[in-house]
Amino acid sequence: MTLEEKLAQIVGFWEKSEGEAVAPLQGEFEVERGLDDVIKDGLGHLTRVYGTRPIDAVERARWLWAKQRWFVNETRLGIPALVHEECLTGLSAWGAATFPTPLAWGSSFDADLVTRMGEVIGRSMRTLGVHQGLAPVLDVIRDPRWGRVDECISEDPYLVGTLGTSYVRGLQSTGVHATLKHFVGYSASQSGRNFGPVHAGPREVADVLLPPFEMAVLDGGVRSVMHSYAEIDGVPVAANPELLTGVLRDRWGFDGTVVADYFGVAFLHLLHHVAADLGDAAGQALAAGVDIELPTGDAYLTPLAEAVRSGTVDEALVDRAVLRALAQKEELGLLDARFDDEPPTEVDLDSPEHREIAAQLAERSLVLLTNDGTLPVAPDARIAVVGPNADRTAALFGCYSFLNHVLAHHPDVPVGIESPTVLEALRREHAAQITYARGCAVDDDDRSGFDEAVALASDADVAVLVVGDHAALFGRGTVGEGCDRDDLELPGVQRELVEAVLATGTPVVLVMLTGRPYAVDWALGRCAAAVQAFFPGEEGGTAIAGLLSGRVNPSGRLPISMPRSAGAQPYTYLHPALGGDGDVTNLSTVPTLPFGHGLSYTTFTHTDLRVAPGATTDGGLAVTVTVTNTGGRTGADVVQLYGHDVVASVTRPVAQLLGYHRVELAPGQSVDVELTVPAARLAFTDRSGRRVVEPGELRVWVGPSCAEREVEASVELAGETYAVTLDDARWTHVTAV
Repeated sequence: MTLEEKLAQIVGFWEKSEGEAVAPLQGEFEVERGLDDVIKDGLGHLTRVYGTRPIDAVERARWLWAKQRWFVNETRLGIPALVHEECLTGLSAWGAATFPTPLAWGSSFDADLVTRMGEVIGRSMRTLGVHQGLAPVLDVIRDPRWGRVDECISEDPYLVGTLGTSYVRGLQSTGVHATLKHFVGYSASQSGRNFGPVHAGPREVADVLLPPFEMAVLDGGVRSVMHSYAEIDGVPVAANPELLTGVLRDRWGFDGTVVADYFGVAFLHLLHHVAADLGDAAGQALAAGVDIELPTGDAYLTPLAEAVRSGTVDEALVDRAVLRALAQKEELGLLDARFDDEPPTEVDLDSPEHREIAAQLAERSLVLLTNDGTLPVAPDARIAVVGPNADRTAALFGCYSFLNHVLAHHPDVPVGIESPTVLEALRREHAAQITYARGCAVDDDDRSGFDEAVALASDADVAVLVVGDHAALFGRGTVGEGCDRDDLELPGVQRELVEAVLATGTPVVLVMLTGRPYAVDWALGRCAAAVQAFFPGEEGGTAIAGLLSGRVNPSGRLPISMPRSAGAQPYTYLHPALGGDGDVTNLSTVPTLPFGHGLSYTTFTHTDLRVAPGATTDGGLAVTVTVTNTGGRTGADVVQLYGHDVVASVTRPVAQLLGYHRVELAPGQSVDVELTVPAARLAFTDRSGRRVVEPGELRVWVGPSCAEREVEASVELAGETYAVTLDDARWTHVTAV
């Protein structure tokens, strides 16, 4: 291969149009040549063929097959391009099913359903000739002020790891490669600011930020990893060989490809200022282990070619990346592909199966925060539906949904999928009289709609007040990439609207359609009920209406603590003793509602906690608890097992999720749930930098959240200090009988 042919295989190309800003600083980069001008030597990736603008999928597939035939027949090497696409909440394409955002996956605590979702997304992608998906996001939430919280699964690394790995398994079972984002540290940015520096120490990186990626690599067999934009302790990840090679490849044995987050190689020069020019940036990224530059070849084409020819970058680094890129294409069957078959002539990207899974995940993700008995709403109740998100389709979707990510630039194009709003769905679901007033917008100071909203609420039996976020990018929304917050109040004048409706005396059901948790302790004690919905997707409006009517029995649990204030951030339930309340400070950090909290229309008890004899540092422990539905209707409980290392060589969290299991029970039904916790779930990084399990007392408990010990026990871990290895199991095994 010539140098130009090699470089062509380790870059992407993105056909962008003016005004379509869907990546950071996209407008700062000028594409001097069109696609036909840059592919004479072949191409590594075609970037976002379907997800850049609204286009008919069948028509675009014809274009794609023709272009792939051109690569096969008209380039010297005859190698097709690998096609990648966003797929965080479904395939990013016009008319494709849009599922709940990852924070809703976390609320569901349902790994099997996430796997099924990954499978149907992968089948859609494979049908359209897409080979690689840029998902899932495995960043552990550290600060709810960060705009990209809605793309993340949870503040708990184990929940992130199990659900993220389940998505990887589902997607890759269809022959589509998943891509882990964003390796590593991105979510731990200073003050929750996008691209902010990360000050995490090596223990936090090892014990909190890395485990989800380790699980997805070792247990999920993921085939691609995307580097983080972040710097950790002054070193940008894109130029950090200790992480991209030392941890990822040498320690974990990852043998797939590392791709750049969009423009991330160029950012080493433009934003981080650790590279003198784009050629220097390319050399540093290659040396660290970044194989593929996405979305285009700003650094890996002309600048890198010049650096190689001048001797400042060793061509062996290029060869290493090219071999990895070609190995991935071989694994996907692209090296032998001729594209002699015809592209699909009919595709159903939003089939009944898609919608069934979307509906189940939406329903299982809804978290009932409080309820004084007002919910379910009485069948004959007169309902006033109020609020900026009550009748707004975009309110159901996250930042990386096609609607908010792409269609925002094409306001005249229809949504392309059926997605009833909360108001529309409630009118279908509830036979009683329903009135509606918007009240205010999501994020401005116009209060002119307050009077109408107050009047309607005053005349109703119950007011359903739907507030929350608008997901968008780079400051155009209240949450999403580049949409960070310096407070955690409801955006705009929404709090004032809630206060005005509460003042009527009509019972208020507060429904929050958001991409992050907000500080709403002032409202929870005054509202008749409150529901948290983290962007529940195309079936989300119907799911919320079902919860309000009683058709859906809520079973979601908070995957992130509900904050008391912005001033208490960053906060995590995984804090050590001095990270919580005490006599040494006058300020409280206790969240409004804890991790794991969620109510139901039935009740559950957890009794008879039993720890099997023989708990050891190298073998872990087995815990059994009896779960009983003590209420009057069928419902799902999420069994949550927590632990606390009483005395350790380094400070340990006051609570840590050791395992979980979602179980559905009929009224009066009981089941014994056994959770076998492996040693690796108890491990932490000791003072010498080893991940170990130390002998001594461990407190374990089961309860309805991390903060409530409904039933608990103490167990002594016997044995010597045990250094865990990659051969140790990382998942808690669960059986229910």
